[in-house]
Amino acid sequence: MLNDKLHSYIEELIPGREPLFIEMENYAKENKVPIMELVGIEALLQLLRIQNSKKILEVGTAIGYSALRMAEALPNASVVTIERDLERIQIAEEYMSRSKHGEQILLIKGDALEVEELVKGQAPYDTIFVDAAKGQYKKFFEIYSKYLSVDGVIITDNVLFKGLVTEAEIESKRIRNLVKKIDGFNQWLMNHPDYHTVILPVGDGIAISKKKR
Repeated sequence: MLNDKLHSYIEELIPGREPLFIEMENYAKENKVPIMELVGIEALLQLLRIQNSKKILEVGTAIGYSALRMAEALPNASVVTIERDLERIQIAEEYMSRSKHGEQILLIKGDALEVEELVKGQAPYDTIFVDAAKGQYKKFFEIYSKYLSVDGVIITDNVLFKGLVTEAEIESKRIRNLVKKIDGFNQWLMNHPDYHTVILPVGDGIAISKKKR
């Protein structure tokens, strides 16, 4: 993970963002809503540009921040995003209605473990972005990876979980169990027979997986 000085330096270099995005970042901070860190989402957006993604699946909408950022970065792309939390869905819909990029987004309401048929109807996807319940990452990957295009990539956020994946002693049992699941997912993913994967220590850690030829 980047040290604080380098992290701040990179953040200061990032160009200004639309006022609505600043508002969403402030809302997330004030209300403790987990959205991607600024350096992390800039890395994600650049990967999407390089991939030239036309159809993106996002597992975990929250308040719609990353979906809108992806839509803004790729004006010719469409984003399908899944969220189960009713309060966050309402907030996401409000933000999307205030943005011209909202027209590019289809919000599927429900548990990502239960809405496969709805997601399947929009497949295939050039990029699948997983940023939901960390304890379910392996299930999300197994369910939705089959809807990835031939040259597609799967990007998974929070795989370093604030550096806790390296800690031997964690006091909280809940956090300890979650870290164990994330580490297990990382081990499984890095050794997956069908994918090449790299983990980048940006933001909270992102894994980039591409199908083997």
